[in-house]
Amino acid sequence: MPQADAVLAVCAHPDDETFGLGALLAGFADRGAAVSLLCFTRGEASTLGLGGRDLGELRVEELRAATRELGVGRVELGDHPDGRLGEVPLELLAGEVASMISEVHPDLLLVFDEGGISGHPDHRRATEVAVAAADSANVPVLAWTLPEEVAATLNAELGTSFIGRGGPELDLVVEVDRARQRKAISAHRSQSSDNPVLWRRLELQGSLEVLRWLRPPSTTAR
Repeated sequence: MPQADAVLAVCAHPDDETFGLGALLAGFADRGAAVSLLCFTRGEASTLGLGGRDLGELRVEELRAATRELGVGRVELGDHPDGRLGEVPLELLAGEVASMISEVHPDLLLVFDEGGISGHPDHRRATEVAVAAADSANVPVLAWTLPEEVAATLNAELGTSFIGRGGPELDLVVEVDRARQRKAISAHRSQSSDNPVLWRRLELQGSLEVLRWLRPPSTTAR
């Protein structure tokens, strides 16, 4: 795990911070880093967890509970349209990231890989704007990704569209403890209770996460 005193995660939806980045965020927090999160939407467009309550409100509550489990000290939540982040001007979203950077002074940003892991356009947009803001602020950007063999297995078994990486595309392989991540997943009950893809992915990954630098520390001079 890279050394960092402060980490800022940038995500599109409530649960991205847990299902994808959860073990990493908990790992940084356990090592004493101040961990913050900027989430652009309230996840109201999900097809999971539909019921009698407003889904956006429910998912915000789940996000708050999950981030407490992960040790995230600060959460900033946007109200941009779920599923339509691409319609929001890049400059506006990047400005929100830049504002957070100026307040929490992160040593690195943590994001989903280019391609959004699953190809989701909101995931791709969140990473795009995070990198744009990091370029202006001269901050490294570390991306969570999947091993290409894990992505291929999920796509074959479950008909998903995960994008994996391998070989020279990968910069770091880290061992993680998923205990806090699993507790945080339980907090996102509306999205995790009927989610076989999530559980199969975690099974295939075991205790390892793979990462790649989208903006390496060597390009910065802070």
